[in-house]
Amino acid sequence: MSSSVWWEGVEKTRVLIAPGCGGNKPGELLTLRHPKSENGTCYLFNNEMLQEIQWFKQSYGSWFLGDYISQDGSLYMATPVDPVFILLPVFDQARMKKGDDPGKFRQLDEILFVEGFPEYQHLLSLAEKCMEIVCQTQEVGSMKFYRLDNSKVLAWLTCKVRCLKKTLPALDKNYAAQEEKQTLVDAVSIVGEYLKTEPWLKLLYEHLGLEFVDPTTKETNTETFPNANENKMEYSHSSQEKGNKKPGKPGKVTKQAKVETGSKNIRDMFSRACKKKC
Repeated sequence: MSSSVWWEGVEKTRVLIAPGCGGNKPGELLTLRHPKSENGTCYLFNNEMLQEIQWFKQSYGSWFLGDYISQDGSLYMATPVDPVFILLPVFDQARMKKGDDPGKFRQLDEILFVEGFPEYQHLLSLAEKCMEIVCQTQEVGSMKFYRLDNSKVLAWLTCKVRCLKKTLPALDKNYAAQEEKQTLVDAVSIVGEYLKTEPWLKLLYEHLGLEFVDPTTKETNTETFPNANENKMEYSHSSQEKGNKKPGKPGKVTKQAKVETGSKNIRDMFSRACKKKC
C-alpha cells in the first residue's frame, strides 16, 4: 500500500508515494553514497526494504492535501532498489584489495563504518541477508567475516543483465524490433547506471563479450537529491532552473520549448530520478 507521510524535521510539505509507509512507522530517510557518483543521496529505508527516491515536477502545479494547499507540486516516488548495488562500493573498498591480492575478510560492522555516512549502520541486518551472494564468508566461533569476490559479483551482474534483457522487449516494442545484441547493450547500460566504470562496468562489458561504451560520453538527465540532513527532502529547484536558462540574443524573443507528447522509450522508467519534461 502506498501513502503520503510526514517526517520530523521536514520544514515544508512534500508528497511522497511509497509502498508500505503508512501507520506509525513511516520509515527512515538515510543519506548514503550513490553507487556510481558517490554523491550523498537520500534513500528510504522501511520494513527491511531500501528504496531510492525519484523526483518529478511539472512547470505549474500544487497539491490539495485535505484543507491544506502545498505550493510545491513536485511528486516524490520511492521505488525498491537492490541493496547489493548500493553496498557494492562499500564492500569493495573495505576489502582493501591490492593487485592480485584478493583482500581482507572483515566483519559487517567494520565494513559498514563509512566515514561521513553513519547511516550505513542501519543496513546491518539487510547486508547480512543479501551480501553473501557476492561475497566469500568465513566463520570463527560466533563471528562472521565477509570479503567481496569478483567472480561472484560478475555472475550476479550477468544474471541481472540477462533478466532485464528478457523483460525489455515485453515492455517496449522498440526493443522487440531491434537486434538482440543491441538489447543486451541497452540492458548493460541501464544496469551500468548503478555501477562505477572502474572496475565493474568495464569488467561486465568484457565478461559479456561486448565493446565497452564510455557512459560519460552520453547525455544524462539524472538529478541529484539532497541528503537526509538537508531538511530531509528539500530540493534546490530555483538554482537548477536558473542554471538551465540560456541567455537569448538582444532583440529576439526566446522560443518556448514544445511540450513532448506521445509514448516515451521504456528506458526512461529505469533512469534514476529522471526529471519529467514539460
